[in-house]
Parts: sequence; C-alpha cells; structure tokens
Amino acid sequence: QVQLVESGGGLVQPGGSLRLSCVASGFTLNYKTIAWFRQAPGREREGVSCSRGLTGSTMYPDSVKGRFTISRDNVKNTVYLQMNSLNPEDTAVYYCAATSGAASWCSMERAKYYYWGQGTQVTVSS
Repeated sequence: QVQLVESGGGLVQPGGSLRLSCVASGFTLNYKTIAWFRQAPGREREGVSCSRGLTGSTMYPDSVKGRFTISRDNVKNTVYLQMNSLNPEDTAVYYCAATSGAASWCSMERAKYYYWGQGTQVTVSS
C-alpha cells in the first residue's frame, strides 16, 4: 500500500520540543522533495519545511526558521521534523508530503506534492 504515515504529535508546553516522523511505504523517498505542512483551525495549510530531493538542502519560512529542522533517513524511508521552542501559534495538524518523482526544487505550494500523510496533531499549551 502506497502511503505516508506521520507520528509523534501530542501535547507539549510552550518552550518544549517534539519530533515528528513520517514513514513512507510502497514507494521510496529517495530523490523526492519532501515537505512538512501544517494547518490550524480556520487557516490555510502552510508549508513549514522542505528538503530538496537531489541535494537534501533545506528551506524554511521565517516563522519557524531556527526552531524547526527537517531531516531524512533514506535507509528507513523516513523523514523527520524536529521542532524546538514551540509556542501556542505552532498548534496545528502537521502533514508530510512528497513529490511524485525526483526533484531538485523546494516549494511551499501544496499543489506541487503528490503524496500526503493523514496528519498528526500538535498542541502547544500550558
């Protein structure tokens, strides 16, 4: 079965950290551009990190730069999102996404991605 499955979400206090995981099955993440998006209630889904498929170089929006880190393990066919210094504005459902084929670019546009996970809830609250 071709799918992406996220895990690692939960409730964390402000200032805390979480590491999200996204495991691919039925296809390889090698050479594909991978991204993490999030969607808070009543808001548009927004990109929070991207890892270029052919180089592994990364991109982040200013809202999370310096706090979030995307990484990938091609052997485990898994991508991670390390989130530090979390604040209540980071509360959202987090999704991982991958391109359909090899890619050398990064994008925060949802339409650029073919594979999507079901999402994992992250709640930052005291």
